[in-house]
Amino acid sequence: MTVVSNSMRAVRITRHGGLEALEPAEVAVPVPAPGEVLVRVASAALNNTDLWTREGAYGRPGRPEALSGWRGPVGFPRIQGADVAGRVVALGPGADAGLTGRRVVVDPAIYDAEGPDANPVGLMGSERDGGYAEYVTAPAARVHDMTESPLTDDQLAALPTAYGTALGMIERGGLRAGETVLVSGASGGVGLALTQLARARGARVVAISSGAKADAVRAAGAHAVVDRARGVADQVRAAAPDGIDLGLDVVAGELVGEGLPLLREGGRWVVAGALGGHGVAFDVRRLYLHNTRLIGSSMHTPAHFALLMDLARSGAFRPVVTAAFPLERAAEAQRELARRNHVGKIVLHP
Repeated sequence: MTVVSNSMRAVRITRHGGLEALEPAEVAVPVPAPGEVLVRVASAALNNTDLWTREGAYGRPGRPEALSGWRGPVGFPRIQGADVAGRVVALGPGADAGLTGRRVVVDPAIYDAEGPDANPVGLMGSERDGGYAEYVTAPAARVHDMTESPLTDDQLAALPTAYGTALGMIERGGLRAGETVLVSGASGGVGLALTQLARARGARVVAISSGAKADAVRAAGAHAVVDRARGVADQVRAAAPDGIDLGLDVVAGELVGEGLPLLREGGRWVVAGALGGHGVAFDVRRLYLHNTRLIGSSMHTPAHFALLMDLARSGAFRPVVTAAFPLERAAEAQRELARRNHVGKIVLHP
């Protein structure tokens, strides 16, 4: 397969800012370096990381107010988009020729080491160019052949960040079949992924969401849905009178202090987001007297991502895709994402 043009359409940011910082551009098709492949993008999913990278909202160690990408300064101009599904159309020197023409998903993480348990220290769309474009390059080692998956391109694009983050939380929290989990932000991309993946593992899922989205969260697999507007702790106690084994939290803020006393002896609370605020206060006695573990979780490891791809090949779950926009309407798609009126993933079609 060959690329017919030397240029491509893309949407990139040249500075931090509002939606006006998203700029359509005609740029050169990237050339895969040694060990890389060139992927023709079929679908690119949106994530909160897109919004926060554009806004520079991540801060830096010791400087929480500093404008920053996911893990540091962004090298502008930067093509956004961490989540890509597409087909391999060209190879860099040394890349596996068997990938040519295959339908693939790209692992967007940049890792700190080789090996299955490496930690992500960068992200496609922040620390390197991403999928808001007709083509993107990626290391061949981070490209997973999904040609035989029953999932659509849009569903595959929904996987990397949201489902990768969710599975990383589940694996780091050591979820076992038969346990009871509490999922915060359950109608969002990661929250819905947590609900589906935890249910697929055989857990009982208590989900926190807005009342208006409760039916959609139940349809994704939640056994009980707690209305976040009406006294979360009391509702959780009613839904899980024996306590929670594992908290899977993308909200943080006040919820951490409310949630730790809901855990059983030896329970775990995993945090992978701060939608409810960066500052956290809790009674430390609830932590050490009950052998509770408070765990931070950032995305996934290569082993987690490989497991996610295996699950997707088997069709063990079906990501929910709620809307699709053409590439040139990326700003409109990000506006819709920021409104949080939807359930499921929003994707772009180059």
